[in-house]
Amino acid sequence: MRALIRTACGCALLIGCAGAARSADDVAVESRRRDDALEVACRAILDAPSDIVWQTLTDYDRLAEFIPGMRSSRVLERRGPVAVVEQSGEAGFLFLSFPIEVTLASTERPPYVLEVSMLKGNLKRLDGAYRIEPLGGGRILLVWNGIVEALSMPPLLGEFVMRANIDDQFRGMVREIERRAAQRREQEGAAKQ
Repeated sequence: MRALIRTACGCALLIGCAGAARSADDVAVESRRRDDALEVACRAILDAPSDIVWQTLTDYDRLAEFIPGMRSSRVLERRGPVAVVEQSGEAGFLFLSFPIEVTLASTERPPYVLEVSMLKGNLKRLDGAYRIEPLGGGRILLVWNGIVEALSMPPLLGEFVMRANIDDQFRGMVREIERRAAQRREQEGAAKQ
């Protein structure tokens, strides 16, 4: 069993490095261990208006349509700037999968900050924030910084599974933002004709 876990972790490292190298110009995902948790920093430079970025990040009821591994996402209630969101899905890598069921408090500080903290669920910890930073020329830097800790996975294996999952989910968010931005450009171009 240990040999199998070492092999899976080795494959995870190689695939993770290959994925980061493939699109390092637009998207970067870095992680490091912090005690039993995984600290993750994701960055992407987008050619998209900040309002589209914000609308995509806060489209809670449709997240499962474009976030890999997410089966459902729905707003349970709103408390002023806080949306309480229930999400389910799974984190998976190679032959491993880990179900994720969480309820999150998503604190909206428009137009540039969205803070997320876990209220309950089967993770030990999930806290983080998206930040939208205008770069000029219609470009946006989207940043996610967070900490995640799984309850029932061995620390090293959990680190690889969670990192791969966060990488996939962040890239899914970036793809949807780019799709919506391209759709708006097409609509604006058609309106000018």
